[in-house]
Amino acid sequence: MLQSFPLVAVAIVSGDDPIQQAQPVTIPVELKAMLDAAISGGNEGEVDTLVKYANAAKIPAAPAMQRIAQAWKNDRYASAQTRLREADFLSLIKGRAEIAGFQTAGNSDNIGVSGKLDITREGLRWRHRWMLQADYQESFNVVSRERYLAAYEPNYKVDDRLYFYGAAQFEADRFLGYTSRYSASVGAGYTVIRRTGMNLELELGPAFRRTDFTDQTLENNVAARGSVDFDWQISPRLSFRQDASLYLQSANSTVASTTALSAQVLGPLQMQLSYVIQYESRPPEGRVSTDTTSRASLVYAF
Repeated sequence: MLQSFPLVAVAIVSGDDPIQQAQPVTIPVELKAMLDAAISGGNEGEVDTLVKYANAAKIPAAPAMQRIAQAWKNDRYASAQTRLREADFLSLIKGRAEIAGFQTAGNSDNIGVSGKLDITREGLRWRHRWMLQADYQESFNVVSRERYLAAYEPNYKVDDRLYFYGAAQFEADRFLGYTSRYSASVGAGYTVIRRTGMNLELELGPAFRRTDFTDQTLENNVAARGSVDFDWQISPRLSFRQDASLYLQSANSTVASTTALSAQVLGPLQMQLSYVIQYESRPPEGRVSTDTTSRASLVYAF
């Protein structure tokens, strides 16, 4: 027979009957130990799953377990809000610095190096994201790959899931057919999944793009912009990331996708394997529409 952990609840009856004597509501010791372990691990998804199945099985202690879980989540959220309000600017900054070797296929077939810096500052109401990236390769003193990217995105949080964003981006990649491209967008984002170890965000909004192609043509276009940002902490040392963005327009639509698998090797150092796709629906004459890049990277997280 399961031992029990007592919690006392007062039962209130309606009508003219007097308030009856308080009846004990108990949580079996094994279930209480499981709930405590999930809470101690800080995994909100595990806590929710435990309560969900307790309710599904109609365990009498399920309401008491749900109250404990909800109180823990409320305290956790309040503590996070206090930390964000009182923190200074630099203490809320997190980022990744990446240096990589890569092999390309498409407009160029070479071995090269690249560098990337990705920084996020998560505030109480505002989140700011910055990204810098550079790819460069020379073969026998001839440049075979040259790509630069700089992006900035501020987010204003309406609540814990909905936010509005602005996005500005500069790109240069003459091997994809343009010497410069400026993009600006505004819109809304929504966190579809947000739990310990997993996060999925979707964004959608209008955009304006100015592209200077290598054939001396210039295009100004209104576009629709969408993006997907998925992060999954598979285990304490292994993580998966899928980022994708789409600019859909009548002239030249583009898709950028990054799929990455990272493994922690020592402290903040990680090894990462990634696969990048750059697609242009109407590249200039003599250019193919798709470039792919496979990278093996050393990443420093801070």
